[in-house]
Amino acid sequence: MLTTPQLAGDWLGARSSLADRGIAVYADNTSFFFGNTVGGINRDFDYGGHGDYLMFVDGAKRWGWEGFSVKLRAEHRFGETLVEDVGAFFSPTVLANLPKANSERLYLTNVLFTQMVGERLALFAGKMDTLDGDMNAFAHGRGKTQFSNLAFVFNPVVAATVPYSTLGAGFVWLREGEAVAGVAALNSTDTTGTSGFEQLFNDGVLLSAYVRMPTQWFDMPGHQLFAGTWNNQEYLSLGDAYIDYPNLAIPPTRGSWSLYWNFDQYLVYDAQSKRGWGPFGRAGIADDNTNPLAWFLSFGLGGNSPIASRGQDTFGVGWYYAGLSGQIEPILSAFLGPVGNGQGVECFYNYALTPAIHITPDLQVIIPSQQDIDPSLILGVRAQMIF
Repeated sequence: MLTTPQLAGDWLGARSSLADRGIAVYADNTSFFFGNTVGGINRDFDYGGHGDYLMFVDGAKRWGWEGFSVKLRAEHRFGETLVEDVGAFFSPTVLANLPKANSERLYLTNVLFTQMVGERLALFAGKMDTLDGDMNAFAHGRGKTQFSNLAFVFNPVVAATVPYSTLGAGFVWLREGEAVAGVAALNSTDTTGTSGFEQLFNDGVLLSAYVRMPTQWFDMPGHQLFAGTWNNQEYLSLGDAYIDYPNLAIPPTRGSWSLYWNFDQYLVYDAQSKRGWGPFGRAGIADDNTNPLAWFLSFGLGGNSPIASRGQDTFGVGWYYAGLSGQIEPILSAFLGPVGNGQGVECFYNYALTPAIHITPDLQVIIPSQQDIDPSLILGVRAQMIF
């Protein structure tokens, strides 16, 4: 059990038997015990977490349908999180707030059908979550394998236009098995708690597109991603599925957009193990009539541990700066008091205790947008158990 990739093992042969029939099952539980030790609103430690349950069905093995696959994901959150103690908009443990903040129900967030057309084009349709967007080699990981703070899991300028889970369709272009471009049309509003069909395009459509180009700078692999979103729903208030903005009314506005970029670049890389480390960065701008974030920057360093004997471990250190919208600032200030730009730092080391158990000490310093709240020093530990 201490050397297997799943704590539950092979289920007495059932897992292998299902795999032979084209059904792969994965599950993990990620727990967060994080505390605000200095500054913020409250000095307290909170425990929360997230359960993630995945099933992939290979159409070729299961039904003889070449190139067809199905992805199912059910997930839930539990416990409490630090975001209210810190007074920051970005959650220090974003995964513990998803799929729906303040709810411990189990939600079906993915029922996604994919069909390969040749070796390079994949068509997809169904219900999907969007947390896998804005891919980055060193700053992504769904908040459970790399950074925990929302600011380093994806670019937060997209949060006003992109719901967490909703219906949609699109295509992805592949090169050597890696996604290099994609376009999607999604329902404009979040339907995490429903099938989504009754709300489909009732308030508009979300269009998103990206290009993620592989690079070979310094003879080392890396990526440059350029992307954008446009959502033509009517915006009447703040608040979204990802960021804890107060639900305040704003002047009615039809449509919102965001443009963003990220990069990752290995400085040390072993081609055989495909491990290494290097810098990453993100930047983005957004429609400041509807989005409390007008612009965003982050930079850092991450990847596999440079300690030769700890090849399964990962680490990261990053800094972010979030620029507040000049149009939304008076609305927030009237409710919260003086507000401005926010910034923060996160450092983590993901220690692979076994292949199925990962323990991650984490330190964060957050200077919140609310100017009458002192900066916070957050200490915590994350534990991921893979079943």
